[in-house]
Parts: sequence; C-alpha cells; structure tokens
Amino acid sequence: MTRRNRHLSAEEKAIWETIARQTRPLGPRSGTDATVRPKSKSQPDPSPRQPEARQTPISPFKVGEQVDHSRSNDLIPGLGQQMNKTTVRMDSKSFGRLKRGKLKPDARIDLHGMTQAEAHPALIGFILRCQAEGKRLVLVITGKGKLRDEAPPLPVRHGVLRHNVPQWLRMAPVGQHVLQVTPAHIRHGGEGAYYVYLRRAR
Repeated sequence: MTRRNRHLSAEEKAIWETIARQTRPLGPRSGTDATVRPKSKSQPDPSPRQPEARQTPISPFKVGEQVDHSRSNDLIPGLGQQMNKTTVRMDSKSFGRLKRGKLKPDARIDLHGMTQAEAHPALIGFILRCQAEGKRLVLVITGKGKLRDEAPPLPVRHGVLRHNVPQWLRMAPVGQHVLQVTPAHIRHGGEGAYYVYLRRAR
C-alpha cells in the first residue's frame, strides 16, 4: 500500500514560516558549514553572567564547645536581657532589694489566661487605681506563655502578654505614672511576672 504525501495548507505553511523565523540553530553540524543567522533587533542580548557569591568560611566547632554570640547580628537578646539594660530610675538601694525579692508588693493583678483584649484594659485600670491610692510597688502576673501542641507555619512569639505588658506600661495613659518595670523575683513569679514601681501620687 503506497502512502500519499500530505500537502500543507496555506495556513499551516504560514505557521511553519513564522516558527522557522524565530528559531536559532544550536550549533554547526559536524562536517557541514552552518550559516549563522544574524541577530534580530527585537531579541535582547543574553544577560551578563553574575559573579558567584563568596561563601563565608565556617570556623571549626567541637561538640560541647560554647558558642560565641558576641559577633552575631541576627540574634535578638531575650526579654530579660533587654530589660536588664534599661536605665534604673528608682533609688538604687531600693532597686537592689527589689531584684532580690526583699520588697513586698502593695497589690497584684493576675492577667494569666486572659486575651490581649481583656488584659490591656484590666491592666490600665489596675495601674490607675493603684497610683491614685498611693501604692508604690505592684505585681503584674502574665504567665510565661503556653506552648502550642503543633508548630504554626510561621514563627509566633511565645508568651504574648509577657512581651506586651512592658510595652503597655510605657504608653499612655499609664506611662507617666510608671517609674520602673523589671522581671519579678522567683518568689513572686519569676519570668512570668513583673514588678511595677509607680511614681508618687501628686
């Protein structure tokens, strides 16, 4: 059975010519002189090759060796370290006794288990009442934060109230009444609570 040669239609020929004009040869064939087709003005030149990025050498490390974080730029200090660097505004002797847990708070509020929407107004009202009553040292319990059973897809700050309470205490309307904020001694809650030293009521 002989096979008939199929003839291309006018539309198929036009498509083939369009494709042929846009193609570029891969390279000269072996044993033949390949003609190099000139570049079209519409075709951009290939982008220059980017230099390879230099990799920072990793210093040798032994198991059990302490890591030196002094030159690490991507490590954020812990909340306790940040607060310890704040300026001491109250009497230094009283501050030393406060850090050792020798001063007894005049009042306390427990925000543990509250949402941010509940904790913020409760804290503001508590501070304003204590300042109006002439109290100087109050204890704010935030809790250390609850660990989640499953890791979220994006990093989530652990202990939201523990991080937000110091920020709230620096803002209006209570910031002008707060003299010092520092983590509590272990006998008063440790990392899950704050001492808040208030200014004298005028």
